[in-house]
Order: sequence, then C-alpha cells, then structure tokens
Amino acid sequence: MNGWYESDGAKLSFRDTGAGVPVVFLHPTPLDRDYWRPLIEDLGGIRAIIPDLRGHGSSELGQNLPVGGFARVPDAPVLTMAQLANDVLILLDHLEVPEAVLAGCSIGGYVLLELWRRAPERMQGLAFVCSKPQPDGEANLARRAAQIAQFRAGGTGTLFDGMAQSLVGPTARERRPEIVAELRARMTLTPEAAVAVQAGLATRPDSAPTVATIGVPVLAIAGGEDSAVTPAEMEVFSAAPGGCEFHLLPDAGHFAAYEQPQKVATLLAEWLRQPED
Repeated sequence: MNGWYESDGAKLSFRDTGAGVPVVFLHPTPLDRDYWRPLIEDLGGIRAIIPDLRGHGSSELGQNLPVGGFARVPDAPVLTMAQLANDVLILLDHLEVPEAVLAGCSIGGYVLLELWRRAPERMQGLAFVCSKPQPDGEANLARRAAQIAQFRAGGTGTLFDGMAQSLVGPTARERRPEIVAELRARMTLTPEAAVAVQAGLATRPDSAPTVATIGVPVLAIAGGEDSAVTPAEMEVFSAAPGGCEFHLLPDAGHFAAYEQPQKVATLLAEWLRQPED
C-alpha cells in the first residue's frame, strides 16, 4: 500500500507492505525509498514501512525550515535530523504503530540516532547500514559548503552524476555496470532540497555519546569499499550496551543494501530472529 501523511505542513509519502514485525527503513540521500526495494523483495516475514524522507522522492520539503544553523552558509535552509526524526514519529502515529525495529542507511542512520534520543521506548532494535555516529570533520564541512554553492549555481546534475559513480563500490560497478544509472535515476532532489540536506548533514550532532545509551539490539553493516563511511567509524556501535552485531562486507560500497540486497537481507533476517531464539 502506498500512502500519504502530513508532518509539520509537508505532505510526505510512504509504502507499507507485508505482515509481521514492523520494520521502518530510512533510505540514504540523495536517493528515495526505492533504494530498499531489492532488499525487501528478499526479506519475508516483516511489515516493511518505507517512507520517502522529507524532500526526497514524492515527499515535499516544506516551507518553514530553519535558516542560519550552518555557519559556513548562514543563509541556507537546514533540514535537521530532528525534523526528519519527528516526521518518522508522526508516521508511526499515523499508522498506529507503537514500536518498531528501524533500519537506516547513511542519513537514515543519523535519523535513527536522533530517534533514540527522542523516543527510545518506541525502538525495538536499530540496524545501521553504512552509517556512523560521528559528526562532520573540517574537511566534510568545507565540502558541504562547496556543494551548496554548486547546487545553487548549477543545479544538481553534475554533483549527482559524481555521487552515483563514487558512492557505488567498484566491485558492484564491475559486476553490474547498469547499477550506476539505476541509482542515478532515483536522485531527484531539487536544488533547494539538496542545499537543505547538505546543511542538515553538516549540523548534525556528535552521536558517539548516544551509542553508549542504546539499550536495544544493534546491527551494524559496513562496506569495505565505502568512500563515505569507514568500517572503523562503524565499529563504534560495538559500545552499545544492548549488544551490537557487526558485519563487514569487503566488496560493498556506500549503497551496500542496493549493491548486495540478498546478503544484507540475510544478515537482517538472522538478526531479527535472534530475540525469538
């Protein structure tokens, strides 16, 4: 079932399919919810709730984003992790889902950490795919400011072309060259949304201290060919007191769940079954 709901003045889209334990899947930027489609096709026995994050896919960006949070680009609107987390909580309320397992890739994982800070009682487990708790360092802050300038001057085309190439692992590009075009076709953010997303990523908080408070089971899946998030950065999730199951996919890039959907689905299914053993 495809559906719509409203959150803080924006009309947001989602897909709700299957039956079983509810699992909310949060996609990476600049992709949309279709990122999870190959994995969900290989994963049975769950209720998959897959929203388009605000500003992505069919979801609106909204009109009232805060401005001024990113000091390097003080006039940029900021799509904060807090706003994205609030959108997810409103979706859960809309669907009358009191608690769920949540899975997030990249920015999706950053939202999971914000959700844990805000509503831990609604989290049954957290699965992070190619995501990390650390904030941006100086090099990334400078890169995001430069990308905002480029989005404003020339639109999204050139940068998104580059992301489709660089964020897919070289092994996936060699095995299935068409994957780059497939993912590029799902990068449909407007320049305004792309600016707000980059400002939001730049201003996300340091979530490493949050990891030490996570009392539910954690699954962490890292890509050995990930150009954006290193396995060492993801190993920090091992400090979660609820327990962390860590896996490294040596030949996967940043979009690991799309590059290797069967492998990631198997890891996720095995992890989801553990509490029942």
